[in-house]
Amino acid sequence: MAGHSKWANIKHRKAASDAKKSKITTRMVKEITIAAKMGGSDVGSNPRLRLAVEKARENNVPKDNVERAIKRGSGELEGVDYVELRFEGYGIAGAGIIVDCLTDNNTRTVAEVRHAFNKYHGNMGTDGCVSFQFKHCGQLIFAPGTNEDALMEAALDAGAEDVITNDDGSLEVITAPHDYVEVKNALEAKGFSAELAEVTMKPNTETELTGEDAKKMQRLLDAFEELDDVQDVYTNAVMNEEE
Repeated sequence: MAGHSKWANIKHRKAASDAKKSKITTRMVKEITIAAKMGGSDVGSNPRLRLAVEKARENNVPKDNVERAIKRGSGELEGVDYVELRFEGYGIAGAGIIVDCLTDNNTRTVAEVRHAFNKYHGNMGTDGCVSFQFKHCGQLIFAPGTNEDALMEAALDAGAEDVITNDDGSLEVITAPHDYVEVKNALEAKGFSAELAEVTMKPNTETELTGEDAKKMQRLLDAFEELDDVQDVYTNAVMNEEE
């Protein structure tokens, strides 16, 4: 099937992801802790924990940090009790935003997220107001010039749900969230290295923003990323600040 995501926007997302690396250890430790709390400490039988540990490994989080986080989550060690919170709302031109948090203080987190929405021209909405516009899935994005037929065959053999060809020549492999790690490893074994790979909330449609609107939207997203309790921020906005 065809898609219209722009390669420039994909690279922008990768740059934004790389910019978060200063906070990656803290965020990964939180995610590992909550994953072990929710589904147990056995990586083999806990898909969420397996994904969190894999992501931590990719980001060079020390093994000791990972093991302590698992023990805290499973109750073997004392630690902070994190709670998951999801906020939904609207940014510039009504673009959808999802902000996922892990916190030990609900009141603080609600206040900080609401303040960011209000300060940067967004509006916090009700539960479910925009999440229906997104699909929870694994997404692996490959650069233009990747062998489409070979990638499609390898991806579908590995259990991927779909392979999308974008107008700019980039390719996307879509997986169920719990199949992401297996598909990613299978593709890497066959020589396919994704430019961007993550379990994400993929928008079903996109809202293109240009010029000043794009800059305002980026400031809003950056404000969320700066908050200590925020784990992930998703949007259906495609931003081109140069136009």
